[in-house]
Amino acid sequence: MGRAFEYRKASKMARWDKMAKTFSKIGKDIALAVKAGGADPDANPALRRCINNAKGANMPKDNVERAIKKASGADAENYEEITYEGYGQGGVAFFVECTTNNPTRTVANVRAIFNKFEGSLGKNGELAFVFDRKGIFSIDKAAITMPWDDFEMEMIDGGAEEIDQDEDEVMITTAFEDFGSMSHKLDELKIEAKSSELQRIANNTKEVNAEQFKANMKMLDRFEEDDDVQNVYHNMEITDELMESL
Repeated sequence: MGRAFEYRKASKMARWDKMAKTFSKIGKDIALAVKAGGADPDANPALRRCINNAKGANMPKDNVERAIKKASGADAENYEEITYEGYGQGGVAFFVECTTNNPTRTVANVRAIFNKFEGSLGKNGELAFVFDRKGIFSIDKAAITMPWDDFEMEMIDGGAEEIDQDEDEVMITTAFEDFGSMSHKLDELKIEAKSSELQRIANNTKEVNAEQFKANMKMLDRFEEDDDVQNVYHNMEITDELMESL
């Protein structure tokens, strides 16, 4: 299976198991989408994508509508996207994506988390070579009604680099610049993605011992508990041997 598929299966972040954090994340994505393109999903592809992701996360429709209304009101919070890069134990690279209305608070929190677990906050751009930014589309197999060969050809036409599947799910990986093209292709085929987002996929991995792994996982959990953190990516290699040693 493809690199992005395996990464996603092995490293699904704990936030998806924490409903309140997931809803908060989607709410901030909605706020950014509305600010950039307005409150009409028919005219705002980014907002339409947020709404689809909300459905995939079982976020109540009322919550979505409130988030859109709040983001388009005069008292809407002014969020901005900020990224931070650093290292955990064993030289593992961490890339932290944040959405915040208070950058001073956010950088202080991120630095404190790195320090607490004997990591270090680096300079922006320092880890650009470690992660490739990819479009990741998750589709329920049941939503695909055309023959599989035809579906694959349509996805390739839309910019798919990899097409992976298991029993229930199909995952499409695109280059960063083909994310919009694939979104349009799925709209054209009337296939609604369960989720679609830009992710950072590690292009090399770092081996660690059991103690380093435990410390890095604790740091990962702490990042994901922070309200300003939207996504965290790392390049820690998780092998069967490592899991057996824990």
